Amino acid sequence: MPARLPSWAWVTGLTVGAIAAVTVLGVQAADRGSHPTAASAKPSSTASAQPTPTASAPARVPDGSGTGRRVVYSLGEKRVWLVDASEATRRTFTVWPGSVSPDPGTYTVSSRNAGTTGSDGVQIEHILYFAAKDGVSVAFSNAVDGASPPPAASGTKTGGVRMRKADGTALWAFGTVGTTVTVVK
Repeated sequence: MPARLPSWAWVTGLTVGAIAAVTVLGVQAADRGSHPTAASAKPSSTASAQPTPTASAPARVPDGSGTGRRVVYSLGEKRVWLVDASEATRRTFTVWPGSVSPDPGTYTVSSRNAGTTGSDGVQIEHILYFAAKDGVSVAFSNAVDGASPPPAASGTKTGGVRMRKADGTALWAFGTVGTTVTVVK
C-alpha cells in the first residue's frame, strides 16, 4: 500500500502547479502582444527600406535630415527614425499622420505629456509636442489601447502623428524636451 501524503503536501503541490500554469500562459500572452482591431491597417515597426517588413538592409535616414541625435519625420514616407549622436538609427517605424502636417524644417520637442484625450476622443499617451501650424499643435503620440486612429472627419484639423504603442514608448524614452525633430518631405 502506497504511503499517504499529508494534506499540506497536496495543497503545496497544487499551488506550485497553478503558479507554473499561470506563468506559462502569461509568457505566451506577452509573446503574442495585443492586437486591437483598428479602423485602418497598422503601420509596421521595421528596420527595412520598404514600408513593409523585409529582410534587407535598414531603412536609410533621409538625406538633408541634419546630423547628431535627432528624431527624423518623413511626411512622404510616413516614417520616423530615432537617430543617436553617432548617426546610428536606433529605431524606425511608420506612422499615421493627422490632417495638419508641419512644414519641412527643424523643430525641437517643446513639451511632453504622459497622457490625455486626443482631439478625436481617443485616450492617448507619450505625447511629444514639436510644432504648430494653422493654430493646431503637432505632436507624436500613441493610442493607449494601441489601435490606429479612425479617418478624420472632413474638415477636422488634427495634428497628432500616431504610432503603434511600442513605437510610442520608444519615442517617449528617446525624445526628451529639447530633442531635435527634423521634418522632411
